[in-house]
Amino acid sequence: MKLDHVRNIGIMAHIDAGKTTTTERILFYTGKTHRMGEVHEGSATMDWMEQEKERGITITSAATTCFWRDHTINIIDTPGHVDFTVEVERSLRVLDGAVALFCAVGGVEPQSETVWRQADKYGVPRIAYINKMDRTGASFADTINAMNKRFATRCVAIAIPAGEGEMFSGIIDLMEMKFRVFDEDSQGTTFDDLEVPSDMRLVANEYREKLLEAVAEYDDQLLDQFLHDQELDPARVMQAVRRATIASDMVPVLCGSSFKNKGIQKLLDAVVDFLPSPLDLPPVNGYMPGRPNKLVVRRPDSTEPAAALAYKIVTDPFVGRLTYIRVYSGTIVAGSYVLNARCGKKERIARLLRMHSNKREDIKTAEAGDIVAAIGLRHTTTGDTLCSTKHPVILESMTFPEPVVSVSIEPKTQADQDKLSDALARLAEEDPTFRVRYDQETGQTIISGMGELHIDILTDRLIREFKVAASVGRPSVAYKEAITAAVECEGRFVRQTGGRGQYGHVNLRLSPTKDGSDFRFENKIIGGAIPKQYIPSVEKGVKEAMSGGVRMGYPLIGIYCELLDGSYHDVDSHEGAFRIAGYMALQNGARKAGPVLLEPIMDVEVVVPETYMGAVVGDLNTRRGKINGMVPRGEGTVIAVTVPLSEMFGYANTLRNLSQGRAVFSMEFSKYLPVPEEVTQKIFEQVKT
Repeated sequence: MKLDHVRNIGIMAHIDAGKTTTTERILFYTGKTHRMGEVHEGSATMDWMEQEKERGITITSAATTCFWRDHTINIIDTPGHVDFTVEVERSLRVLDGAVALFCAVGGVEPQSETVWRQADKYGVPRIAYINKMDRTGASFADTINAMNKRFATRCVAIAIPAGEGEMFSGIIDLMEMKFRVFDEDSQGTTFDDLEVPSDMRLVANEYREKLLEAVAEYDDQLLDQFLHDQELDPARVMQAVRRATIASDMVPVLCGSSFKNKGIQKLLDAVVDFLPSPLDLPPVNGYMPGRPNKLVVRRPDSTEPAAALAYKIVTDPFVGRLTYIRVYSGTIVAGSYVLNARCGKKERIARLLRMHSNKREDIKTAEAGDIVAAIGLRHTTTGDTLCSTKHPVILESMTFPEPVVSVSIEPKTQADQDKLSDALARLAEEDPTFRVRYDQETGQTIISGMGELHIDILTDRLIREFKVAASVGRPSVAYKEAITAAVECEGRFVRQTGGRGQYGHVNLRLSPTKDGSDFRFENKIIGGAIPKQYIPSVEKGVKEAMSGGVRMGYPLIGIYCELLDGSYHDVDSHEGAFRIAGYMALQNGARKAGPVLLEPIMDVEVVVPETYMGAVVGDLNTRRGKINGMVPRGEGTVIAVTVPLSEMFGYANTLRNLSQGRAVFSMEFSKYLPVPEEVTQKIFEQVKT
């Protein structure tokens, strides 16, 4: 397959926008499946986990490959729930293009904005698809206007609906000015392209004028034709839309109803026509291991040295550890050796697999542009670069948000203890936003995740997949600690026990970081008061001390640490002594630097009918909520509010009771802020008890 005929795309959206249903239709129309799976029946191909079938939501991003118009389309269907945002993040990192789905009734919802920002972060070109045009309350115009209001990129319709809600009858293609009507008896596989109905011609011409005006800016000849009211060359219009889309200057917008089998073929055409192949994007940049200033470029060519990024680890019950990789350059052969550039270890690719959700197909080679799974990689984790052993390179990795919710977990029997440790290690390997730590004071194992649903799914997997009998505590907030003042402090560790002693002595200055980073360490020593080989040990000791804060034992963040001075002993000094000295200095200094407790603050959006708005706003105020705005949407109001996470446990039930089940809300992490002193005292008393 030619590389210019490959499309690596993701499908991303807010929860319930219809991502999985749309993917199921794509698989059906491309001939990949012979029956449409339905989310509400638990038969969707891409939602293969038991938890996904039961809850009707996507939890893990599933990959598959299909074919359309002689093009290979590698698709990753991502979750919409904010608790699983890591799945979207790592998928977008390795994709060339994306399809952003919007609900024609809900419009631009909070998670839609989150995934849009993630696509902006990785520079992923995208097209938009407004789904559920058949639903009561659907509005194409309102949705596209909201998109242009909320997003910096220009969103331009290339297809519009003929009718909305119950009157939705087909799609008008603005590129060719044809009206597509689908045969419902054939599940949408057959259709007719007719002339645009007279009652729709005025609206269609208005939208077409906006489209032509937008594309004329990308082609001088088109601009000249547009200004002189001449007929624009259709082929040049297509090329201009493609160029603008790949440059992320424009987002073509389509529409349809995936559930009613209308509009998917046009969406597939747009994927092929407008989204980039690996050749349309700039080569990937990396650097030489150990030499971050030495730039290395890898082009999407199978003859170049191999370079691939591992973006996901999965524990498969049949084949064991699966590593999903995106190949950026060169060729990777099953049975060959590659270098893990992060740890410098050779890894053997035992088998290569092309994935179709949770089903597998063995392949011999993977070339530039391919997204495949590999078996046999023991040392590789999410974000690692796999490359040619002779031409090492480290590609840009991924960053993941910190977990904000914690629970304690204890095995019910001694036999479950080892099983629990093994299962937790495997889950942490799969999910970079899942953390495990052992609390020395209470003797409990604490697991942390992105939200209540995330933790719920993980504990459910422990019981079902790994057969671990465990008791799970109530969710608690992952607080942090920070310092508020600059201080100078000293750490001196001296032990003399006969024979060789221990000696480490450091002077530090601690201050809050100004750039928002969690930790910065700088060596300001001039003249060798401490030998260079001991400096990393000081930094290591400081980091260890930060893992348990000085006020309530929560991790310290936001510390800028400067190593000012110190002393050493020719015989007694060694790395361990300086590590302990760094640890002691940090603990001593942090106590004097005005330590405060920090709590995670959440961005919350509540959509509530007017009747219940007073009760909902009153309740949010009692939760220390700060109302940021209220915007009418349809028959209800959208309340934007920031609320501490600690006040939001069990909110779903409260909101249901306040609104008789008619209000909905979504929530995502925003930032950490200091806890008010009176609330800090309450938390302190709870921790003591």
